[in-house]
Amino acid sequence: MTTGRTTTGSLADSLPTIIAEARVVREFPGQVPKLADRYRLSEGEGLDWNEIALSQMEAQNVTETTLLDNPQQYADLLLTITPTVTGITTIVTDRTYRRISKNVAGQMGGVAQAAIERKKDEDGLTTLDGSTINLGATATPVEFSDFAHAVDRVSIGDANEPSNSPIYGVLHAYHLTDIKDQIVAGVGTYAVPSGMTEETFKRGFSGTLGGANIFVDGNIPTNQGGVTADANSYIFARFGLILVEGHSPRTATKRREEYGGGADQLFLYDEYQYGERLAAGTTGAFIAEILGDATAPA
Repeated sequence: MTTGRTTTGSLADSLPTIIAEARVVREFPGQVPKLADRYRLSEGEGLDWNEIALSQMEAQNVTETTLLDNPQQYADLLLTITPTVTGITTIVTDRTYRRISKNVAGQMGGVAQAAIERKKDEDGLTTLDGSTINLGATATPVEFSDFAHAVDRVSIGDANEPSNSPIYGVLHAYHLTDIKDQIVAGVGTYAVPSGMTEETFKRGFSGTLGGANIFVDGNIPTNQGGVTADANSYIFARFGLILVEGHSPRTATKRREEYGGGADQLFLYDEYQYGERLAAGTTGAFIAEILGDATAPA
């Protein structure tokens, strides 16, 4: 016989486990897919998305004695992008659905789709990472001038072709921290002027930077392998980054009676591919990469 007071500890095995709430681990919003120049490959059009760029010609002065007999030739340059399929599958047994908390079951549907969306954003970042315009330096905080110069570069394109399209910036969050620090550097030393400095001091930075609409992307990786933690941010013309989609995201379910007394297998698919337009068909002048220190703010 046991003597003493009865508490929850003495009857621990009798306490039911109740899942009061459930949540999905949150994802960083994918910025790149919504900023790219998007096209849909229609059914019956084959595997490839093709675009022809017609090269520029040269005109000449004509006088009354000129015999204009040197015809200019049309020349074409083909850009081909082939969407590929990406997918994810899960198998959940009927017994699992019967036994787990309804709170948890209600959150399971969005996890796989979030993985697809994250991969789509990361693939876009990989394409941006192929930029041939490289500004900034390792172990060095980024500066406003880095972004302003990048905007000027991608806006003009090259000597033969401007971008003539909106300019976007996809930044690592800690690069934006460096920019905010520069804007409010005089706080505590000088009077805070109204305008950008005051607004940044109150609300942080948002909006445009050097003429580019700015978006923060938490999926940009940080290089932790070296002595310092570096990351890339990107400035690009919408015209320069293409996203070709083969079909809309779709799902399918298959019954798997051979698994654990019966199960549902869920498939999620998407089909897409990124590509880069080159200025005048020859140079990668519409995307710029900015390297800089990405040490966590202390």
